[in-house]
Amino acid sequence: MKRLLREPLFHFLLAGIALFLLYDVIRGGESDAPREIVITEARVEALAENFATVWMRPPTPQEIKGLIDDYVAEEIFYREGVAMGLDQDDTVIRRRLRQKMEFIAEDAATAIEPGDEQLQAYLAQHAAKFVSPTEVTFVQVYLNTERRGDSARADAEKLLAELQAGRGPGNPVDAGDPTLLPAGMQAASPQAIANAFGNDFATAIEEAPVGQWSGPLQSGFGLHLVRVDERVAGALPAFEEIRPIVLREWQSEQRTESNERFLDGLRAKYEVRIEGPAAVLFEPAAGGKQTQ
Repeated sequence: MKRLLREPLFHFLLAGIALFLLYDVIRGGESDAPREIVITEARVEALAENFATVWMRPPTPQEIKGLIDDYVAEEIFYREGVAMGLDQDDTVIRRRLRQKMEFIAEDAATAIEPGDEQLQAYLAQHAAKFVSPTEVTFVQVYLNTERRGDSARADAEKLLAELQAGRGPGNPVDAGDPTLLPAGMQAASPQAIANAFGNDFATAIEEAPVGQWSGPLQSGFGLHLVRVDERVAGALPAFEEIRPIVLREWQSEQRTESNERFLDGLRAKYEVRIEGPAAVLFEPAAGGKQTQ
């Protein structure tokens, strides 16, 4: 018994019991939580479906009973926790409730199935979002500026003149310095080129002439001589080819707009007062329109 009395867990348990009894006394032995818990047939089916999704089989009758018992326990704890105010000032709960409210607003938008005419109109208004990127096929010769020092640019210009004149090794890459960078890329998008060589190189190669050696182009790795063999300009694919993508983008925009409308409707029910220096951020802008 003496050992038990010294256990921290035992003290924590006593404190928890004392807190619960104190709360019960303060509330007069009654809770504001509703006393009736109704487990509908639809709820049982939902519990069984969730079980089947996780375990890839339907639950047994005993497992269904366990699912119901667990749901009842969760409901009781939830109601009593709300009655005690435990949901207040809890960031995790607030975010979860906001997420569920946003889902409610977005569900209305996803329930709408647009026709082809509506999607084609959306495509026409947002054509830039669906244009395929430019594709570039090129080879490059790398010169290491750290290794060559002050002579790097002069070396690059001399090698460029030789390549333009058709002289040099059979494989032009052999004229450069060793590197782990790719010797070239096939039908590469600007983003793919930037991922490999950096944004500066990707931007510069957009202006490089096709069919001849040019440069030197600067990158974060050093200098490059490049020969663009092909450049295919971006184009807007036919509607039939990208209909699923257009539908996805349309639905995304509808969800966002539906959520904003839903929030505006709810916000109209409240009077928002901002205290402290931040209040100036919500003062009416020029023309009397609220910045909020």
